[in-house]
Amino acid sequence: MKRSRAISAVGAATALLLGVCAAGPAWASPAAPPPIPTRQVTTWAASDDMAGGTISDRTIRNIVHTSIGGAGLRIRLSNAKGTSTLRLDSVYLGVQKDGAALVPGTNQRVEFGGGTTATIPPGATVLSDPLPGTVPAQQNLAVSIHVSGDSGPLTAHNRSMQHSFKSTSGDHAADEDGTEFLTETAAWVWLDALVVDAPKQTGTVAVLGDSITAGVGTTIDANRRWPDILADRFAALPPVRQMGVANEGISGNRVLSGVSRPGGAGDAALVRLTGDVLTKPGVETVLLFEGVNDIGAGASAEEIIGGYRRLISQSHDAGVCIVAATVTPFGGSVYVDPEGETVRQAVNDFIRNSDAFDDVVDFDAATRDPDRPDRLRPDFHDGDGLHPNDAGNAAMAAAIDLDALRCG
Repeated sequence: MKRSRAISAVGAATALLLGVCAAGPAWASPAAPPPIPTRQVTTWAASDDMAGGTISDRTIRNIVHTSIGGAGLRIRLSNAKGTSTLRLDSVYLGVQKDGAALVPGTNQRVEFGGGTTATIPPGATVLSDPLPGTVPAQQNLAVSIHVSGDSGPLTAHNRSMQHSFKSTSGDHAADEDGTEFLTETAAWVWLDALVVDAPKQTGTVAVLGDSITAGVGTTIDANRRWPDILADRFAALPPVRQMGVANEGISGNRVLSGVSRPGGAGDAALVRLTGDVLTKPGVETVLLFEGVNDIGAGASAEEIIGGYRRLISQSHDAGVCIVAATVTPFGGSVYVDPEGETVRQAVNDFIRNSDAFDDVVDFDAATRDPDRPDRLRPDFHDGDGLHPNDAGNAAMAAAIDLDALRCG
């Protein structure tokens, strides 16, 4: 290897987006501190995929969880999988109270170029104007989006492990009580990033992965995915050592090939590295945890390693570090196959010993059963042999050397 707060809902209502300072405005202070140099960093993200159906004259309320705090919150909306221009006529952001209900007084209209609507051509994204005030780390937010005309094919992130909501007919983006949001959904729709201004030394770690990274197997609505727990660890550090975490996992995703259709597995990681990762503000490090679905589909170790080398080259060409995690055991799962285990061992040997990556995280060692190392520890999964549960995700996050993720 090359290199070695909770906040109450009421408190959030005061701190978020209102520009309020307990010590009074800067002009009233005897000596205002000099401004701190800042940069845009991604505090939350989701990969662009597709969902079935269309939406017309309804409001989607996406519930998300920040990793790092900052000022000037911006929302990035995506029509990456759309086939026609997407016209959104009302977008709001507030603090979640519970379910679809918001903390009173926190729901703020989001503008785009000074206007209240967003027009997004097929394949494009749009970044909003900054909202006033600051947003804390580890805060549940609600991004509400109304579309009046037919949306066309939906750009969405499936199997989010988070309940979001669809409204009855009409524009309910400004509503705070949540009574019109009667339908739960497991997808985040049109939303692919939240961006904040953070101290200049702060960056973002983007995790490129599959269903294990997306959190399948963890408790819904609890933010127990291993990237969430990684973000918790960063949030406990002094500000100068903190980093944002962007979760770019897609269920079923592979390094080498993809299925970009409703219910598919998303584009291949070789494609997603650019669209889902390198375009996100502030990304300094890619944490790659992919390969199990390639093995399950019959790819050889040589093919997977060839894909890794291409991802390394693309990352370094973009001036970004890339750290790899070893492939976790899958004995006893749908992928159980002696030949597949041989491929996994060869792939992990490359990750550990080739010195090709900027650093390595050993998820295999952190999760395997000492008595049956081709399998997950019995207490680290809930029966499918593939997806770690909350305890398994906690062990994975604990195995990461945080300093290794600042390799840039």
